[in-house]
Amino acid sequence: MFTATLIAAGRLSPQTLSDARDRLAATGCAPTTTGWLDEGDAADIVFGFAPDVARQTLECTYDGVDVVVQPMAGREKRLLVADMDSTMITVECIDELADYAGIKPQIAAITEAAMRGELDFAAALDARVALLKDLDAGAIDRCRNERVRLMPGAVTLVRTMRARGATAILVSGGFTAFAEPVAEEIGFHRAIANRLELADGRLTGTVGKPIVDSSTKERTLREARAELLLADDATLAVGDGANDLAMINIAGLGVAYRAKPIVAQAAAARIDHNDLTALLWAQGIARKDWLGA
Repeated sequence: MFTATLIAAGRLSPQTLSDARDRLAATGCAPTTTGWLDEGDAADIVFGFAPDVARQTLECTYDGVDVVVQPMAGREKRLLVADMDSTMITVECIDELADYAGIKPQIAAITEAAMRGELDFAAALDARVALLKDLDAGAIDRCRNERVRLMPGAVTLVRTMRARGATAILVSGGFTAFAEPVAEEIGFHRAIANRLELADGRLTGTVGKPIVDSSTKERTLREARAELLLADDATLAVGDGANDLAMINIAGLGVAYRAKPIVAQAAAARIDHNDLTALLWAQGIARKDWLGA
């Protein structure tokens, strides 16, 4: 059996659920039951067949509604591997750091192309960091304090999953100077990220090797899954850029969060309209069981 979870905080109606169930019946998905996770916010429709058809039918029908279609079995996850920039926080740290060097537009253009999959990630990172050579290292702390803001729902997502026994790992193509404090604030077990190299109180224009990239993210998920003795379907990966695709593609539930088109098209699920707490509803966890809200 499968479930289609409709998520639209404060905007779902009984009529929406009835209509969605009728549409699934008309396309041969054989819906059975419907039920609220949180009335008006999120609901499940259980059905028997053709999950790809169900997802396409529902995603194309309701504006402003996020739809997550998945097997009922293994729905609640025991491992979360998440990207940081534009996923767990609202900004791209390297772009904001570049603003302190007066070159944000130049670096942001490279970031955007890399996240769309148009550039090799490692080469693009080296090129951007090279442009920051001689920036005062104090800009890192200033940037973190003045620019970095948590994505709505991040704390609730991670702390709720942890309280229910899950492991949470932040893996970022960004920098440890940002990822480590962000991970601590949100509640991740650990953070993996790149290291900006410094000398005499300034950025050297280089990043420590090996670079944390797409392969690192995929390997982290695989290794954590094996270490925890988890089945494939017990894992959740979420990110927004092309360097997140490898881990998204192997997760039990791979989620594109407000993602670039290449990611949104490839992921098994996407969240475009709601905050990160949508990933708790996707796991069948009602608001009464959330922590850190």
